[in-house]
Amino acid sequence: MLRARIVGVGATAPKRILSNHDLEKICDTNDEWITSRSGIRARRVAAEDEVTSDLATVATKQAMEMAGITAADLDYIVLGTASPDMPLPSTACFVQKKLGAKKAACFDVIAGCSGFLYALAVGDKFVKAGGCKYVAVIGVEILSKFLNWNDRTTCILFGDGGGTVILRADEVTDKRAPGLFSTHIKSDGEGWNLITIPGGGTVNPASHRTVDEGMHAIHMQGKETFKLAVRNISEVAIEALEHNGVAKEEIAALISHQANSRILDAVADRVGIPKEKVVINLDRYGNTSAGSIPLTLDEAVREKRVKDGDMFLMTAFGSGLTWGSALARW
Repeated sequence: MLRARIVGVGATAPKRILSNHDLEKICDTNDEWITSRSGIRARRVAAEDEVTSDLATVATKQAMEMAGITAADLDYIVLGTASPDMPLPSTACFVQKKLGAKKAACFDVIAGCSGFLYALAVGDKFVKAGGCKYVAVIGVEILSKFLNWNDRTTCILFGDGGGTVILRADEVTDKRAPGLFSTHIKSDGEGWNLITIPGGGTVNPASHRTVDEGMHAIHMQGKETFKLAVRNISEVAIEALEHNGVAKEEIAALISHQANSRILDAVADRVGIPKEKVVINLDRYGNTSAGSIPLTLDEAVREKRVKDGDMFLMTAFGSGLTWGSALARW
């Protein structure tokens, strides 16, 4: 059978670091308040001339180098983001141009903070369907350009960055061989209003009014989102384990969307994964939305927290509402 195996990872973030103390000078907040509620101490912020496809290109080049391939080998580029370079064309096409990956079919996936897992599920399906060898799956965000810096409930949370994984189609006979075991993605449009950027679409086309009313920035109902995130992430994580007959004790690392340290702790408790197995970089990067899982996975692999033969579980929850999980062996 064909299996998608992650054979390369790469990640990047802007150079500028914005600490909690820096934010104290921008809005009504303080380091203790931010850290106690989110676990975030700093985040990266893109330069004015830095765009989403720039970060995606850097991360993809790193992942291709680890995989030992060139841009000419890529069959697909699937990019999860909520902060594209432009509404049209897709940011994946800009990445293709910058890489020189001329034969790759390219498109974006919009699923908020679940964007990378949704893109990964698509890449996994392409591999299993046959007819392709390498797929670049990217999750990357520059959400700092979609923030209201006077809204302390949102501007303290989000940071810029992301990463890429290269999927290779492998022929395997052992169902527990290295690669993606399964992906599980879910949605509930009834909760669409909990996390939104209300301006710029056909509901509220860009105008002086939408700009004046701050509709082009992220709006979030944090308390309601928190409760649903913990419950749904836990359930879909357990679903991935049960679907594959894998015990929680077999998991070497939980690579979860880095939204909030309290969410990470609660999910680990509910799923039964020791906290020392939860990979966290939230304190240094903030919530990088669709970029957080590949950014965290890259760090875990390069620091040997995920090694050859290790099984790891990926989970996310985002606007839509969307959520998902994926189980894999390195």
